[in-house]
Amino acid sequence: MTSERFPTAPRPSSVQMSETDAHTFRSWLQTGSGTIVVPVGALEQHGPHLPMGTDAILSTLISTAVAEAVGALVAQPVTYGYKSQQKSGGGNHLPGTTSLDAATLIGLTRNLTVSLFNQGVRRIVFLNGHYENYQFLYEGIDLALTELGISAGDDRCVLLLSYWDYVAEGTLATVYPDGFPGWAIEHGGVLETSLMLHLKPELVELERAVDHQPAELPRFDRLPVVPSRTPASGCLSAPTGSDAEKGELLFHQVVESLTSDLVSELSPTGYA
Repeated sequence: MTSERFPTAPRPSSVQMSETDAHTFRSWLQTGSGTIVVPVGALEQHGPHLPMGTDAILSTLISTAVAEAVGALVAQPVTYGYKSQQKSGGGNHLPGTTSLDAATLIGLTRNLTVSLFNQGVRRIVFLNGHYENYQFLYEGIDLALTELGISAGDDRCVLLLSYWDYVAEGTLATVYPDGFPGWAIEHGGVLETSLMLHLKPELVELERAVDHQPAELPRFDRLPVVPSRTPASGCLSAPTGSDAEKGELLFHQVVESLTSDLVSELSPTGYA
């Protein structure tokens, strides 16, 4: 045991903030990249073959790989998300889907952003894995920047992204040889199932997957929802054709593309 009151802390041995002690973190804030990645997901049904935590699991694993590549740290994930909607997640009426309202997600995002900046973090990356979250994350970030007086020209900044926006056209063509059904109904389908087969195969029960046609939903939202319009599986497109090789391709291509963007944007010579 050292006799110093505040010993010099070593560099973090893990990219996970939750596995790092506070003294090491304080030292890293002074000498490290100053970039924190915040994974954001949801607790939402993903059919009979995937776990309800799929969105948070995938955003956390992608965040971890990106943080390792750019010298960032990963905050504990936000594991609840905004209400599932029938046209993109099956609907908030389905058992297991446990959601936040808009005000709660906005407030949580605002608080996280303010807290991290007040500790000395310089750059925050919110890496979203749940389709319905995006605009409420945006609002929470915007309110936090206004509260802190952070404006253009300040070297502190926040990046907000959804990982699927980094899937390249060539990757989509390989993963969906019969044509891509669209992001809105890629819920419990080939992309998420393939990624989970690559990253967490022990959590996938592919033998329980249901093969069915993509959901045909109206162009409008009706509230309350008509439950029968959601496929009985809870998935909006079938996971038929999923495999770990496609998941490996998706994962490495997304991580590489995302890392390239972050290095370019957050480097000392990048846009501040």
